[in-house]
Amino acid sequence: MQNEPLAYRMRPHKIEEIAGQQDIIGKHTPLYKMIINGHVPSMLLYGEPGIGKTSLAYAIAGTSNIPFIALNATRSGKKDIEDVVNESRVTGKVLLFLDEIHRFNKLQQDTLLPHVENGSIVLIGATTENPFHDVNPAIRSRCGEIKQLKRLTDEDLLTLIQRALSDEKRGLGRQKIEISQPQQLKIAGAANGDARKALTILESVVSASDEEDGVTIVEDALLQNLVDRIGVFGDKKGSHFYNLLSALQKSVRGSDVNAAMYYLAHLLENGDLVAVSRRLLVMAYEDIGIANPSVGPHVLASIQAAERLGLPEARIPLANAVVEMCLSEKSNSAYKAIDAAIASIHAGKVGDIPSHLKDTHYAGAAALGHGGYKYPHNTPIGSFGGWVNQTYLPDNLVGTKYYDPVLAGEEKKLAGIYQKLESFKQKKK
Repeated sequence: MQNEPLAYRMRPHKIEEIAGQQDIIGKHTPLYKMIINGHVPSMLLYGEPGIGKTSLAYAIAGTSNIPFIALNATRSGKKDIEDVVNESRVTGKVLLFLDEIHRFNKLQQDTLLPHVENGSIVLIGATTENPFHDVNPAIRSRCGEIKQLKRLTDEDLLTLIQRALSDEKRGLGRQKIEISQPQQLKIAGAANGDARKALTILESVVSASDEEDGVTIVEDALLQNLVDRIGVFGDKKGSHFYNLLSALQKSVRGSDVNAAMYYLAHLLENGDLVAVSRRLLVMAYEDIGIANPSVGPHVLASIQAAERLGLPEARIPLANAVVEMCLSEKSNSAYKAIDAAIASIHAGKVGDIPSHLKDTHYAGAAALGHGGYKYPHNTPIGSFGGWVNQTYLPDNLVGTKYYDPVLAGEEKKLAGIYQKLESFKQKKK
């Protein structure tokens, strides 16, 4: 067993050994009490890599008396599932842990689902993707528990590190290792909530350290070298990636420059410049909008510069764009107006185009009753900017309002014009 990676060897055998996730498997939780009382429900475990999905499944298996089988959906076929079904017929019940369950294909599902439904197979599925997006509804409906695991705290990771250092059977307890508390905390902090990463760093630093008089001494410089860039979690096009994009946009919308810089940095370290640039350009028009119309062209110029430069230099123009958007006055009025109009159309609130707005550039238009359009540019000097009193909306939608101005930045001026035009319409009635 000592030839296996430390993170594998230190996998918990019982649910009492789980570090963190106390809101899910703590002694006060219904799930803990069910398992202790001998009932294991089918469940989905969702969360980032290294935060305990597999460990929790193995700990549940070690606590229960149900025969346990572990499979990975990327490598398993129909034959593997049939073997699990056959095992359940022999033993009466099987606990199946299926990692990366979001990759489960329909054929595998069709083989497995009826046995999960009748209880002969207890399914624990693990996924890094949002199960409500990426796991088939048929699987979800048969899982009584859907649990989202969270990153472990530094204290949780420190507990795991110290457990690994003292465990003589599965850990590093048979070695004499000189590693200080601050060094252990540095490993915990660098792992960023990932238990597997913390134990991997620990094993690596111990393996790379020199031994003096039978004692392995961990040096600060070596540890620093190993933890550089260790906090980057890259899952391009995965749930975490889209969560980072969402957090970036919400931080910009909330005018928090420091948070926005953090999320931009994390996204760029993942290396998907195209997706980041696209989101920034959308934000310029969705969140800044006509309160500061110059931001859109500025962001576009920053994106074009970033594309020419490539990473890592691309970070510089994109950082400029994000700071400008964070600190700009903001309006989503245009975005809300178009969405309101689209929603209205989908709800069936439509009408015929007024005759005077229909195309008249063909013979016979007059015979159809088209025409009578008043050309605003021909309005006599002195009237408001070439405005004439005529109806533009379909008759049954006259008076409908989609646009609600925000009194911010440049939109204050536009809002004034809008309100003045609305008052003209009222006077002309």
